[in-house]
Amino acid sequence: MLGTTLNPKEFLARVAAELGRIDPREVQKLADLMWERYQAGRFVFVIGNGGSGSNASHFCEDIGKGTLARKFFDDDAKKRFKILSLTDNTPYILAWGNDEGFDRVFSEQLKNLASPGDLLVAISGSGNSPNILRAVDWANAHGLTTFGCTGFTGGKLREINHHNLHVPLDDMGIVESIHLTAFHWVVDDLHRRVSL
Repeated sequence: MLGTTLNPKEFLARVAAELGRIDPREVQKLADLMWERYQAGRFVFVIGNGGSGSNASHFCEDIGKGTLARKFFDDDAKKRFKILSLTDNTPYILAWGNDEGFDRVFSEQLKNLASPGDLLVAISGSGNSPNILRAVDWANAHGLTTFGCTGFTGGKLREINHHNLHVPLDDMGIVESIHLTAFHWVVDDLHRRVSL
């Protein structure tokens, strides 16, 4: 937690420096993969735990609404993004977590909802969350494209997904902030493609 040793000015400067270290091609790749799913009418699923789970919900909401210009709000013929954050179905998560184990809460939802050609965006700062890894393994085996968002060393997730946005920093808060910043650019880029 860098904020425990840095004053606000130093902390913000460090965040800015870390933003400059991420590979913009990885951010562009996420936007391109999502655009391909939009064009094909496929689903995008987003998963994460804790702060990454909040980012999953936030990203899903922004894509679902924020990619659509106001002029299309009442246009039922305008195609919209098919996107779902699997962090938000609390009763389903609790049922699987309680009855069978928390490592199944995302993979079991994918079994109900996903199809070959869909995209799974898996967010894990450590890259080692068991429920994330299980979901990505399942998705890889069933014809989904997988995109991981990682920090620290990237963990196992960085090794098993098809594509990755990696923040090489050992500070979970800053990693999650950079992921969300990247997601906001993806929203803007997809808004341009969908609505302008």
